[in-house]
This record gives sequence, structure tokens and C-alpha cells, in this order.
Amino acid sequence: HVQLVESGGGSVQAGGSLRLSCEASNFNASSYCMAWFRQAPGKEREGVAAIDSDGNTIYADSVKGRFTISHDNAKNTLYLQMNSLKPEDTAMYYCAADPLCTILLRPSEYNYWGQGTQVTVSS
Repeated sequence: HVQLVESGGGSVQAGGSLRLSCEASNFNASSYCMAWFRQAPGKEREGVAAIDSDGNTIYADSVKGRFTISHDNAKNTLYLQMNSLKPEDTAMYYCAADPLCTILLRPSEYNYWGQGTQVTVSS
């Protein structure tokens, strides 16, 4: 069965950086739509960045220019490099995957989810 395991979260000060990883098992991640979502307490889950099987990427306006999504095919791992972090980036970050998707940043497009990794940014 498809398995996604996130890591790399933590606590940083504003302006700092973190790199999240999502290790995929039992499927070829490069042939799936893959994405990062986040959810802060009391808020809906929102799309952060996504990459499709052709390597096209899309970002939420709030993270453009600061976050970069990528995948390492050899390691079957998805990454999210987060720079210039802000307190409003504080949330639980989730990795998601699906073999078919059209709206890359819509949570309902994804059938497979990891357990999440917490990111906390202090001012």
C-alpha cells in the first residue's frame, strides 16, 4: 500500500529555513501528483506547493519565492525547502500523493496522505 512519511519539521525563528522530506513507499512518486499541504489550528487545510508527473510545479501565493518543491527520483522522496519563514507559516505540514489530479492544490484531489510534521516559526 502507498505510504508517505514526513520529516524535517521543527521550531525556527522568523527568517530561518527548514527542509521537509516526504519518503514515499510502494509506488513511484515521480509518476504521481505530489503536494505539500498545511493546516494551522482552527483553519482549513491549504495547499502550499505541488508537482505533477511532468515536473510542473505550482505554489500558493503566500509562499511564492520562499518555498521550493522538488523530488529526488533515486530516493523516491519529495522535498519542500522553506526559506524566509514567517510566523504565519506555523502549521502541521502534510505530504499528499495521487496518481491522477487536475487541481494540484485542492486537498480533495489527493487520496494518500502522510501523518504530518509540525513547523513552528517564532517572531
